[in-house]
Parts: sequence; structure tokens; C-alpha cells
Amino acid sequence: MALLERVSTLIRANLNDLIDKAEEPEKLIKQVILDMENQLIQVKTQVAVALADQHMLEKKRKEIEQKAAEWMQKAELAIDKEKDDLAKAALERSVAHQKMAESFKEQEADQKTQAES
Repeated sequence: MALLERVSTLIRANLNDLIDKAEEPEKLIKQVILDMENQLIQVKTQVAVALADQHMLEKKRKEIEQKAAEWMQKAELAIDKEKDDLAKAALERSVAHQKMAESFKEQEADQKTQAES
């Protein structure tokens, strides 16, 4: 085992020496800069996607809130016309839409946090 360990150490030492001799600081710095620029582009893309998702969630939340308000108006109209069964159904839909709007609001807040980070 000691022989294999020594051969392994010798090979690693020679490879490291070759790499050290082949290293050119200018090329390494250029590569690091290229890598960083690529990472920056990826981060910008991810932020743009996160912001787009946030805007989409906001739009959907507003649509759902509007539908909830419409169902509430329908419920009030049904009450005025003394149609309790229709009023109850409209109120149930309004409440369901309000719950969905709350869910979208939470998702929107999570997405905003994600975009900011």
C-alpha cells in the first residue's frame, strides 16, 4: 500500500507542477471575468422571470377580487328580489373567490420576497 500511496503522491505532484507551469494569470483572470459575466446574465434572467411571475400573480389576484365583488353584488341583488337560495349560492361563490384572492396574495408576497433576494 505504501508504494501505491507514494506513486499517487508523485503523480499528483507532477500534475500540479505541470498545471502551475501552464498557468497564465492573464488567461485565468479573463476566464474568471467571463464566468462572472455569464453568472450575471443568468441572475438577471432569473430576476426578470421572478418579476414577471409576480406581475402575473398580481393580475390574477385583482381579477379574482373583481369576481368576488361581482358575486357579492349578485348576492345583494338576489336578496333584494327575495331569492334566498340564489343569494346563498352567490355568497358562497364570493367567499370562495375571496379565499382564492388571499391565496394569490400570499403567493404574490412570496414571489416578491424571492425577486428581492
